[in-house]
Amino acid sequence: RSATRETMAWFESVDTLLANKDGLAAFRTFLKSEFSEENIEFWLACEDFKKTKSSTKIASKAQKIYSDFIQADAPKEINIDFHTRNHISRNISEPTLSCFDDAQRLIYSLMAKDSFPRFLRSEEYKELVNKQQDGNQKRWLPFL
Repeated sequence: RSATRETMAWFESVDTLLANKDGLAAFRTFLKSEFSEENIEFWLACEDFKKTKSSTKIASKAQKIYSDFIQADAPKEINIDFHTRNHISRNISEPTLSCFDDAQRLIYSLMAKDSFPRFLRSEEYKELVNKQQDGNQKRWLPFL
């Protein structure tokens, strides 16, 4: 796949965007500019957490995610409803690999429905696509 086609493919879905290293970086930069980068950071932390094998690491990683993103006044507090936050708080003492699933789904949905469409309309995204299209034209049509 060419770089331009890949960048254009991000338009298809937030999953395509998040699965691509460059797409993820561009989206993260965009979220930073909107002061909502905690959403992507939380989502990535959950993705990493779900791959954890060791039970001692599960407990320490869960506690880190909880203190960074979930607890009241966390440094990167995410915007989730009271019931989801409360449910996690009650169960954090005995975390499972799925303990953040509901919160991750909420944040994913927020990014997919709110941030992602704005990202696709952003100057950053348009510039990326244009830059890659210009680069491809120069590569294929060096005499222009």
